[in-house]
Amino acid sequence: MQTALEPVRIEPINKSRDLRRFIRVPWSIYSDDPAWVPHLLLERQEQFSRRHPYFAHARSCFWLAYRGTKPVGRISAQIDALYEARYQDATGFFGLLEAEDDAETFRALLSTAEIWLRSQGMLRIRGPFNLSINQECGLLVEGYETPPMIMMGHARPYYAGRLAAEGYQGVKDLLAYHLATHFTPPELMRAVLSRAEGLMRIRPMRRSRLSEELTILREIYEDAWSGNWGFIPFTEEEFRHLGRSLRLLVEDEYVQIAEVDGVPAAMIVAFPNINEAIGDLNGRLCPFGWLKLLWRLKVQHPKTARVALMGVRKRFQGTALGTALAFMLIDAVRSHGIRRGVQTVELSWILEDNKPMRNMLAMIGGVPYKRYRIYEKALR
Repeated sequence: MQTALEPVRIEPINKSRDLRRFIRVPWSIYSDDPAWVPHLLLERQEQFSRRHPYFAHARSCFWLAYRGTKPVGRISAQIDALYEARYQDATGFFGLLEAEDDAETFRALLSTAEIWLRSQGMLRIRGPFNLSINQECGLLVEGYETPPMIMMGHARPYYAGRLAAEGYQGVKDLLAYHLATHFTPPELMRAVLSRAEGLMRIRPMRRSRLSEELTILREIYEDAWSGNWGFIPFTEEEFRHLGRSLRLLVEDEYVQIAEVDGVPAAMIVAFPNINEAIGDLNGRLCPFGWLKLLWRLKVQHPKTARVALMGVRKRFQGTALGTALAFMLIDAVRSHGIRRGVQTVELSWILEDNKPMRNMLAMIGGVPYKRYRIYEKALR
């Protein structure tokens, strides 16, 4: 008979059955958490498939924690060749951490990831990243009471304490801002936009030229973000993978490109919050989940959305024109969202020390309502 006193054992996953169990761990951890939104099982299987473009430049290992025959936790460890080429600081990563509220379970999972990374020559472990900084990242440490938006993580409040008990320290905080779509633009915003009128043009994504548009978005993103903490560039295939999501989920007006003198200078990408539409599907699209999802996305339309990517080319950052570009992009997405019935938008992630962006969001009524933390530990 299985009891809570059985010791924890850690096993690597190496079969499709193991992967299914790995994906299912959150269902037991969050079974009584009303804010948790189950991922779609098909999406998780695709995300963790070795065919995913992330694994073309990263190596990883996934483990399950068991008590008897019951999975009670999971973790991944990964080493990204793109990160290593850029920073050369022997940093490995952990992610996909979920576990019961037990010190032994957390210690076993984290130490397993640490040992593997150390064996690969790493001197530092950082995370959580699920699986990359360009995917879900950070541990939720504030804002547990509200459901996560699309491509955002959730956690139990005890996770942070368990990480700290194993010697992990926070190195960077990321914020999610809540912004009502119906706001009156402040005087400064109106003045900036007035001065910039005629100098730039805002246009939506052209679906008929999606490959060309993806190249523009990627070039702006890399130019705008390359100096940010922990930046790793997308590969072409990863951005094409993102493009498939845009094609399926996003109306053209949710992707806006700003041009200055006819040259792309800034961009914004927003997603309707699919988590609104899948919360009661329990991860399944069959037999009727597909119909419910399509109806809720195309007819009802979610009342919330998330700005997942935004960037202004470096040459305009810190200038009045750069501020105007950011304002106009946000306003263009906001205006379309209002037409589709969107009431609130999340802007995330915002680095806590990104004062210019935080000041701008505060100016238009944005309020930080969730905090995610990146942790780090030396591997001795």
